[in-house]
Amino acid sequence: MRLFSRVFATVFGIGFFPKAPGTASSAAALLVYVLALHKLAWPVYLLLLAGLFFFGRAVSSSYASELGQHDPKPVVIDEALGQLLALFLVPVAWLPLTLAFIFFRFFDIIKPYPIGGLEKLPGGWGIMADDAAAGAAAGIAAHLIMLLT
Repeated sequence: MRLFSRVFATVFGIGFFPKAPGTASSAAALLVYVLALHKLAWPVYLLLLAGLFFFGRAVSSSYASELGQHDPKPVVIDEALGQLLALFLVPVAWLPLTLAFIFFRFFDIIKPYPIGGLEKLPGGWGIMADDAAAGAAAGIAAHLIMLLT
């Protein structure tokens, strides 16, 4: 179970990148979205995100517990989820994809209120919830910009 949690919590080792593993995980999620996930019907996509949230909560909690840390840097499944949430219903074109990516990284790093407070939730809940909120905020921001352009 330890190896299973480590592999998935780190998104197949992306979390061990020496520089910006969260950004690397977000970029990988964006690539998966462009290559396959954008084709899913929106209800299926939302079910996938819900499943990823609960799966991510379990594996990130397990791996964080193994390391004895609240939110270890190698755990990046939360960034993958947040990025995929930011991409919800985003068309596959350079501007919308770039907006969703940049807004998600901004909200994930800055963690404005109330996003930052979600980190304080226990275990995997805190690991996943703040990135889910950052992804939702990024998606809303990206869609608002797209409406205005």
